[in-house]
Amino acid sequence: MSTNYEAGNVYTGKVTGIKPFGAFVALDEETQGLVHISEIKHGYVKDIHDYVHVGDEVKVKVLSVDEENGKIGLSIKATEEPPKTEARKSRRRQGAVKAAEEGEGFNTLRDKLKEWIEKSQREDLIKK
Repeated sequence: MSTNYEAGNVYTGKVTGIKPFGAFVALDEETQGLVHISEIKHGYVKDIHDYVHVGDEVKVKVLSVDEENGKIGLSIKATEEPPKTEARKSRRRQGAVKAAEEGEGFNTLRDKLKEWIEKSQREDLIKK
């Protein structure tokens, strides 16, 4: 490696190759790293070719540097803002959140379990 690259720094590189598991990005004439498919973008990536092409200039963040083996782990998604979560939630999900906040849902199951255990130990309810 001609330049000392440090984890956490952001660089501009050029995509030199694409494989099903990731894209190779040249940081300079002698150094290249791998952007794993999981680091291409936020969310699911089925086909890398939908997002990057050989020759594209991309901004990458260095995730790891293994000088002994000459490997650099890169990320494109780490240079981008994560997508906003959906502001709109389904009514079912909102109801579940409200029930959990009010102590309903699984808490009532816990209470019922105590009741069932107590009933199972009562002599007058045991069938003979």
